[in-house]
Amino acid sequence: MSERLPSIDIRYARGRAQRDVIPRATLATLAPRPGDYDPIKRLIWQGETRVAQLLPIRYQRMLLNPLSFYRGCALLMADDLSRGESTSLELQICGDAHLSNFGVFSSPERNLVFDVNDFDETDKGPFEWDVKRLVTSVVVASHFLGHSAAQQEVIAVDVAKEYRRAMLRFAQESRLNVWYATLDVDAVMKDLRGFLADHATQTINDVIGHAKSRDAAKSYERMVVYKDGRPRIRFQPPLTTPLGDFEGDALGMRDVLHQILEGYVETLSSDRRALLSQFVPVDAGCKVVGVGSVGTRCYVMLFVGRDAEDPFFLQIKEAQASALSLSRGVLSTVEPGSRVVSGQRLMQATPDAFLGWHSLNVEHVKRSFYVRQLYDNKASVVIEHLDESRLVAYGRVCAWALARAHARSGTSAQIAGYLGKNNHFETAMAAFALLYRDRNEADYQAMRSAVKQGRITVAT
Repeated sequence: MSERLPSIDIRYARGRAQRDVIPRATLATLAPRPGDYDPIKRLIWQGETRVAQLLPIRYQRMLLNPLSFYRGCALLMADDLSRGESTSLELQICGDAHLSNFGVFSSPERNLVFDVNDFDETDKGPFEWDVKRLVTSVVVASHFLGHSAAQQEVIAVDVAKEYRRAMLRFAQESRLNVWYATLDVDAVMKDLRGFLADHATQTINDVIGHAKSRDAAKSYERMVVYKDGRPRIRFQPPLTTPLGDFEGDALGMRDVLHQILEGYVETLSSDRRALLSQFVPVDAGCKVVGVGSVGTRCYVMLFVGRDAEDPFFLQIKEAQASALSLSRGVLSTVEPGSRVVSGQRLMQATPDAFLGWHSLNVEHVKRSFYVRQLYDNKASVVIEHLDESRLVAYGRVCAWALARAHARSGTSAQIAGYLGKNNHFETAMAAFALLYRDRNEADYQAMRSAVKQGRITVAT
């Protein structure tokens, strides 16, 4: 006879009991940094395991504005969060849940859904770390858009409140309803028309039409060039380059990629392996993606299926230790690629059908990679183009998606019990976000100074 599960009331009570240990008002506090903490030195340290030739591109992207800097400073914020007080309500978290890490993509059933879409930093951690990362990103964006401090606070409160309300609703849902809950893109994006961007368009109607009507060949058109009737990757240095341009030789790297693929397919289900076997690899290259992950080894492989007009791309991206584990001094026994894939499969309602991973030794260094489709009708919101009302709407959608991702870990009742039914939680989140906005600005200015001092090199 299995042990009787605690009632939902008991789980709520366990969450409420956390308030005696970590009052919700405590979450507003931003812990001071040690006197010798140097954010630029920390970023340089993080880059030591990355491709040195690509780091100037990373710094260039971070220096565009404070919002771009915030996207690349997951490690700095994890350091700051680890020094403060946190709840013991730990679960699988995204680790980098800023506004730009949510977006639209196709589910395996070919429906457009909205969800968290970046899991490089996913790990076990306090649930509120993700909420702080999200709400602070809203405040940083609001400040960048020229809103007053009062407006920034109101927006932050609205976003955190949506998380609290959503978590309360999920706590009352059945396990399966939570597991399969998704946001249909047509319903999500009603208020965001004209502010959604993918590879080719700036309007929501164009994005939905593009994603629904184009097949893979059309979607990949900008990345494929035909030479003598054979498809090849369209290289666009320094963002898309041939193998061997930055490290190793092309022949050796091709062998490494094939070894990764051979191990990766073993992490796929049998039906996915059968589907992938119908594609033939024809080309490969290096690709620079994102902001914070620039410098990690990232490759793309071009396959063809039915014929040369049926292209398909896989992205092979290096996974390193998460910012959360680095900041907390926790040595994970899980391979980094496995951590990313497991976290995504747990948190995302409809993970990529081709998501998998493999680790191997590359020139006597053990490296771990995860594999997924490069593009699958993906689109992302251009934060810089949102007005106040749309920023609020978009932030609330992200908060809902984050709450659903957290609820899939099965602790929604405990979290809801801690959050409560009044506004204490969102008030604390907003207060923290305003404080962190200023710290982010100071770190951004420190990076600008580091360029002038010659401590770091920026791509031109």
